Amino acid sequence: MTPPTAPWPDSAKGKAEELHQLLRISDRDWHQLKSNRKRRGAELLAAALVQLLRQGDHTDVEQLTQQALGWIKGELKDPGCPRH
Repeated sequence: MTPPTAPWPDSAKGKAEELHQLLRISDRDWHQLKSNRKRRGAELLAAALVQLLRQGDHTDVEQLTQQALGWIKGELKDPGCPRH
């Protein structure tokens, strides 16, 4: 059975993916931004949005959203790098 077409505008998926790429913490910026609660939350929310627009698994969307909320609320913290 083919999943129903989502009611998203044609450009929504591409713009969400672009937003996620802008908010994604790269390897180069990891040490500087890894503890920034707002940045980590925004990155995860953007990832959840991309999954939702791609008709991704609802469990993945929920887990990304819950993890984002954990960062935003300060319930999650960076565990640090094991090599340092």
